Amino acid sequence: MGKINRIGVLTSGGDAPGMNAAIRAVVRASAYYGITCLGIHRGYNGLINGDIVTMDARSVNGVIARGGTMLYTARCPEFMTEEGIKKAVGTCKYLGIDGIIAIGGDGTFRGARDLANHGISTIGIPATIDNDIASTQYSIGFDTACNTAQDAIDKLRDTMQSHERCSVVEVMGRNAGHLALHVGIACGATAILVPEKELDVEKDIIEKIRQGRINKRSHFIIIVAEGVGSGVEVAEKIKAETGIDARVTTLGHIQRGGSPSATDRVWATRMGEFAVSGLLAGKSNRVVCVVNNELIDVDINEALQMNKDIQGELYQTSKMMAV
Repeated sequence: MGKINRIGVLTSGGDAPGMNAAIRAVVRASAYYGITCLGIHRGYNGLINGDIVTMDARSVNGVIARGGTMLYTARCPEFMTEEGIKKAVGTCKYLGIDGIIAIGGDGTFRGARDLANHGISTIGIPATIDNDIASTQYSIGFDTACNTAQDAIDKLRDTMQSHERCSVVEVMGRNAGHLALHVGIACGATAILVPEKELDVEKDIIEKIRQGRINKRSHFIIIVAEGVGSGVEVAEKIKAETGIDARVTTLGHIQRGGSPSATDRVWATRMGEFAVSGLLAGKSNRVVCVVNNELIDVDINEALQMNKDIQGELYQTSKMMAV
């Protein structure tokens, strides 16, 4: 593998707080090592269409505190075709891009793998509030999303307590329950519904509410991961079985926004630098991962084949606390 002189960085898929911190780290690490860094707008769309700008250390001033992604993000159906991949590879060759750092989730990593299979060195950085990338214990954006949801639920608790109601809160997470589990524990939820675990509604929700009322509890919080289904159905069941007024709140995309937490900024910075160092070391088709609080890299193909379950001990803890 030849010397790395010029690299590109892109963000793809759903945005996550901390993406800008990762971009900043890639740009500044590149500057430190004397490498030209190109910012690719709108993910793989920008790579196909040549929507690319040169970035230097000063171009990322102040972005570490900003949510979203300064490079923008977009889906790219064209890149899922062989013709689209060849156009992207052609852009890399035309501009002399020796490597690509792709920030995002599993879909982003599949695109990076396709580029690697066509001779372009690639390294992926995990960034998704869902924290559902199996090869890593942590993804950029997860901590901020948890804090955003917790802050909103703390505010909901005030009004639910005043009116002696039950608050059913839908949180994001796609088909994974990591966000719901962490948020539920943090806010002291009565029950947490995640797609990875079967739930007995009568035993795990209705009976807990009844027991809580016997113990003079005046309000309840139920957290529902979006992969489970509709929070409205849960609320209707609670009202029908207990008579308590249950209100549904869907937090939605507010969880993706906002200034990233210190945790997300630090991990994003470390991952960005680690990815640049990986390219310089001749690595390709790798994903940066957090394992036991340390950074490692894993083959993208291996990473995409892994399955990630929620933490069993943490889930058991959540049930023990809901008494």
